[in-house]
This record gives sequence, structure tokens and C-alpha cells, in this order.
Amino acid sequence: MTHYPRPNQDQIKQVTASPSWRIKLLYDGECPFCMREVNFLQKKDRGRGLVAFVDISQDSYDPSEHGGVDFEAAMGRIHAILADGTVVRDLEVFRQVYKTLGMGWIYAPTKWPLVAPIANKLYQIWANWRLPLTGRPDLETISCQRQQRLRCQEGRCRGEIEPR
Repeated sequence: MTHYPRPNQDQIKQVTASPSWRIKLLYDGECPFCMREVNFLQKKDRGRGLVAFVDISQDSYDPSEHGGVDFEAAMGRIHAILADGTVVRDLEVFRQVYKTLGMGWIYAPTKWPLVAPIANKLYQIWANWRLPLTGRPDLETISCQRQQRLRCQEGRCRGEIEPR
């Protein structure tokens, strides 16, 4: 019978302090295109918890818990946080998430010198048109509506907008 030494308290703290996920994906849960991608990625994760999925459209979204990425930035461009705290955005998010799930080859061509500028430009166009293409108001309106809901939840409004 093999005996293993018992871990000391410092070792236990180290293990519990490190996240179980490798990347935290910030996504807009009110965007049908985003939800299609998230559902696909959740299936590929197969319950392993490699990717933590954070819905930024929830009023409970707190930037301090997610790399300091504020609501407006997260709504404007896709962001993710690596386990070491590094914040990535735009196509790099997809490269990292797909790599984490063992499908890095899908986005690998977006790093090639001739493909990268085109892929990056296409993503910028998509990000700029995502809200209108999904029939939603512009980012400024969405942000103002969210701020009003948050004020109401704090009890600082009267009959403006019902909290979610």
C-alpha cells in the first residue's frame, strides 16, 4: 500500500485559490447569434468546466469579478479572461476558447499573415453590426436601460423600469 503525504494548509489554499476553468468567456445572453455559439461551446466542453460562461446581459454582471471588463466594453466586443487574469478580446477570444476545447485548428488560419488582417476586419464589422442585425437598440440605449434598472434595484427610482 502506497502512502502519500498529507498536504499542508498552504498547499490546500493554493489548490482552492486557482480556478477550475482555463478561460472565462463573457457573452451577451440576449444575442441569438451569441447564444448559438455559447450552446455549441458548452456542448464541446462536455461538462468539464474548462470554459466558464458569464452572461454580461444579467444585471448582476460585476466587472470587478471579470477582469475589470465593464459592461459597455463587453457588449461592444467579445472578451475573455484567461486563468492567469489576462484579458483577451476580439478574435483572440475564439482562438483561445477553441484551443482550450481541443479545436484550435478551426481558428488557427486567422493568425496567418495574409488571413489575419481580413479576419480581424470582418470581426470588427460583425461587432459593429451585431446589435442592429439582432433587432436590438444601440449600445448607448442598452447601457442607459441597464443603468436605470440598476438604480431601481437600489431603490433610487419610482416607476421607471421594472428590474429583471
